[in-house]
Amino acid sequence: MDMMFEAYSHETGFLGQSDSNRSREPHWILGKKHLPQNEEALKKDIASRLWFSYRKGFVQIGDSGLTSDKGWGCMLRCGQMLMAQALLYLHLGRDWAWTPAVRDPKYVRIVSMFEDRRSAPYSIHQIALMGAVEGKAVGDWFGPNTVAQALKKLSASDQWSNMAVHVSLDNIVIVNEIRRLCRSIHHSTRKWRPLLLIVPVRLGLNEINPVYVKGLQSVFMFRQSVGIIGGKPNHALYFIGSAGDEMIYLDPHTTQPFVPIGTKSTEQEKKADCSYHCTQARALPVLQMDPSVALGFFCATELDFDSLLENMREYLMKEQQPLLEVCEDRPATVTHTVANEGLDDDFVVV
Repeated sequence: MDMMFEAYSHETGFLGQSDSNRSREPHWILGKKHLPQNEEALKKDIASRLWFSYRKGFVQIGDSGLTSDKGWGCMLRCGQMLMAQALLYLHLGRDWAWTPAVRDPKYVRIVSMFEDRRSAPYSIHQIALMGAVEGKAVGDWFGPNTVAQALKKLSASDQWSNMAVHVSLDNIVIVNEIRRLCRSIHHSTRKWRPLLLIVPVRLGLNEINPVYVKGLQSVFMFRQSVGIIGGKPNHALYFIGSAGDEMIYLDPHTTQPFVPIGTKSTEQEKKADCSYHCTQARALPVLQMDPSVALGFFCATELDFDSLLENMREYLMKEQQPLLEVCEDRPATVTHTVANEGLDDDFVVV
């Protein structure tokens, strides 16, 4: 396990440190700005993100016979990472930091929710089987919208978090529909359910249209950002930030054995926990991304949601070609409803 972790950390180009132009740019990681001279803070922030990769040796998924997701599960792992960041924000806060010595019960509980076993609410088993309900056989590839829809349905059983998950389709964020979803009445007081908002967008036909680049990079300046799931053609990735004209990502394409972290009491459990973190990340030129992506945002309060809407209107809707639209109510020309939300098949991943 230690050898794998070291090998991953030292693969080519930590955020392109050999590139002098990029090394002078500030690095934005999920709403937090890091100056290039403070590399240790940057590494600490990256290491605190949960990293889910291919695994092997878990109990087979349903009747599929599959005991590993190598070769097919990378988009599912990226979806897990996005959901995990929302749970970290909700239960531990954006400034919480991971170290190998951390044994916070809330943190251990969050990791266990993604372990490769059927009983874990956001496991590869649950996501794959949820896709099977919608016509995706276990082992089939998912697109960004597919995994977003699966996570939305699985979140209903997560009573601990009680989080509202909304998937905005047609590139439109419909404000009042989201407010109704998140507001609930308890003893005559209005209470806001924490919101994970996922917005699948397509930013070109076969490659990203350059007119979307500035807006896409701006997303990582929002403090509500929990990342972008997408990738490059035939290769799913989880994007956590930007630096200059490149996107910073965590790569799920490393196969590790499944070992539960338990209560993180034994040496084996501590090593298992380290396998869910990496201290370095890679960078990809933004124009090399696949144009099919899903943007993720977490709003713990309604004030957070209002602030997100302001940022969307200021930074995403004033571009020559807006990244998305924000409407108070559903436009009459848009008839899409929750009842007919389908699963996409526009992103081949391996």
